[in-house]
Amino acid sequence: MNPPTSTDPGCVAACVKWVDLSPETDPTSGLPVPSAHSWGFSEADRSAVEVALRLADDRGTDAVVVCVGPPDAQWALGELAAAGAARAVLVTSGNPGDTRGGASSGETARILADILGPVGLDADTVVCGDISLDRGSGSVPALLAHHLELPQALGLISVDLGDRPRIGGATRDATTTLMGVRRLDGARRERVGIPARAVMSVEGAVAPLRRAPLGRAVEARRRVQRESSPRRPEPVRPARILQWRPPPRSLPAPEGTDAFERVVSLTGALEERTPPRVVELAPPQAAAEILRQLHRWGYLTDAGAAGAEATAAKATGSEPTDPVTAEPRP
Repeated sequence: MNPPTSTDPGCVAACVKWVDLSPETDPTSGLPVPSAHSWGFSEADRSAVEVALRLADDRGTDAVVVCVGPPDAQWALGELAAAGAARAVLVTSGNPGDTRGGASSGETARILADILGPVGLDADTVVCGDISLDRGSGSVPALLAHHLELPQALGLISVDLGDRPRIGGATRDATTTLMGVRRLDGARRERVGIPARAVMSVEGAVAPLRRAPLGRAVEARRRVQRESSPRRPEPVRPARILQWRPPPRSLPAPEGTDAFERVVSLTGALEERTPPRVVELAPPQAAAEILRQLHRWGYLTDAGAAGAEATAAKATGSEPTDPVTAEPRP
């Protein structure tokens, strides 16, 4: 793949993802049913395009829309670019099985970094949607910032452009290029300063996408530049060899005709049992007492209990006792 070069270095790029907007599920298997009529771009991605357009207008530079997806996304990507972007770049993955944009988040971030890096478009600011509708992890903007070695401001609910009207209610600090507000846990908010070169992700309610002029909408597809990413080998995950564990035992079903009787059978609430007791003995006598209790529970036969008693008596120097009555043997 030859990354596209920018005629205006320092452009603003918007990264969007081709997803199924209305996924359907097979009622029998629970698996998603592929559909060719409900694919498109989420509100978060459309908001990212609008923020990129406003940033480009404020700086007097170009806005570029980039998407890693199948050829089916060309028309919809052109419609996004028709809103005011200089062009759009559609990168089709070279790996099999990615016909519907099924590349992993790490692979998508690497492809976008090749396009937006210094060798390619050399974008100053990258704007993405906060989460996608398929996986919803929101990890691509963070991974992209790592590959581009740029600071990141993720999950923004408003962005301030300085002299231009603010987006979503943020106010700008004089010491920073941009100011943003992002959501925190517990219904809290955090104001962050954003440098000119950064990767941002915005929510869908930050800025609605403007309507494209009719002339640009008609020639939308012509603004899309097709690229193909090289096929990369899938990472080999070594097999994990764990300690062998025996299979679980097959236990009989609990007795009872209704749920209450089965619960009583499982818990053993009505069964006779030996009440718990605390016994303080020396180690030899304690071992003998444990053996006697195991014999009462049925874990030891009479012969085994007698042999254990004889061994314990020999160790303590006392007379052997009966394992049931604990009295000296005759």
